[in-house]
Amino acid sequence: MKQIVLIPLVLLAVAFSAVAQTKARSSKVPAKAPQSAALKQQAKKQFVLNVVKSAVALPQPDPQDRLRVLSSAASVVAPVHPPTAKSLAKEGARLESDIIASGSQPAVSILATGQVDCPTMAEFVDRLAPASLALAQDSLLTAISECPKQTAVAARLKVETALDSGTIAARPLMALMESAGAKSRWSQEVFAKMFGSLPDAATPLAKREATNYAAMFGDMAAQVDNDVARETGLKFLQWLAKMPPQGERNLAVTMTTDALKQALGTASYDEALAKDVVAKGIAATAGQPGEVERPVEESVSVMQAMENNGKDRAEDISKLPSSMRAREAAAHGFAAGTSGDKKLSDRYFDIAFSAVDNVWSKRTAEIDAAAVVEEVSEAAAHVNPLAALQRSQKLQDPSAQAISMLAVARVVGGQ
Repeated sequence: MKQIVLIPLVLLAVAFSAVAQTKARSSKVPAKAPQSAALKQQAKKQFVLNVVKSAVALPQPDPQDRLRVLSSAASVVAPVHPPTAKSLAKEGARLESDIIASGSQPAVSILATGQVDCPTMAEFVDRLAPASLALAQDSLLTAISECPKQTAVAARLKVETALDSGTIAARPLMALMESAGAKSRWSQEVFAKMFGSLPDAATPLAKREATNYAAMFGDMAAQVDNDVARETGLKFLQWLAKMPPQGERNLAVTMTTDALKQALGTASYDEALAKDVVAKGIAATAGQPGEVERPVEESVSVMQAMENNGKDRAEDISKLPSSMRAREAAAHGFAAGTSGDKKLSDRYFDIAFSAVDNVWSKRTAEIDAAAVVEEVSEAAAHVNPLAALQRSQKLQDPSAQAISMLAVARVVGGQ
């Protein structure tokens, strides 16, 4: 296995040496400069291709980790070798489909990378079970938007079947209604059916999707018949009344009442609420403070690290929680490295990559371990790609190694 991952490092060293020699020659013979640039670009492309091949050859026992690696690899290698990107994307789409079929939410959507062709997208949609659509919304939306001719008919059948069984994929459904035309009979029928098939209002799914449903209602209310708008609006308000008081509910109520009032007019809106005590009660709460709850994100300032450049903060950073330790050390490693202090930069990156191992081994839902790996690896690659790749290869977990290697390749390919 070590032989596989060490190959790109050797190739990169050779490629960079060739670039350096070409630069030296071109300084004496200015007319050769275009040739030097071409060789440098070719060296970068060869490096990226070899790193991608080595990364995907590493074992990722966890399907979610494998999907992350395939998705990243396809995006990184696409500008260098499109056939490889297409092959990786096809494998990823099949794996993503399997993950959804198992009842899990995919960690990433490889369909959203733009590397999956229409036949593969059509196969992906065909394999989806209607009951799993809520887990595949991002991918299904991409398939409908990018390849409507190949996927729209199958997708329509899937969402209708799902609606009949009480499962909603709101965003793909909205895309299909926009494609068919908001005033089409099909769109108005499924719009009304959707608000009669909403999930249990007390579930986490309801909390997560309430504002999406409200946005969908707001987009469609003014375009459907008044009777349909009134019926669906009242049903939706009744559903929101069953939700526990929270920011998401408040925001959804405000969005819904505004849209319904605009669609019906004030007089008809008041008349509709007068006949529905539950809807009227929840509508009276419109305007209360509301926002969508989002996970707290760690924040690291590279600018602050640059301002503190020259000061050795390694001891302070080593006391931070592992994910913050990794990010802070990487930021300071970047600041020191780009300022020419190699010794201090190396010290910071030693801390950062050690913390990455800790983050990965103790992964939790609250911390995006893959994002930490990528952030640290990209910072290191901006300073010294060869050293960064070496550090990537020394990470303890093969999945973390692969994600880190691809982050380094992304930086080199973009330079």
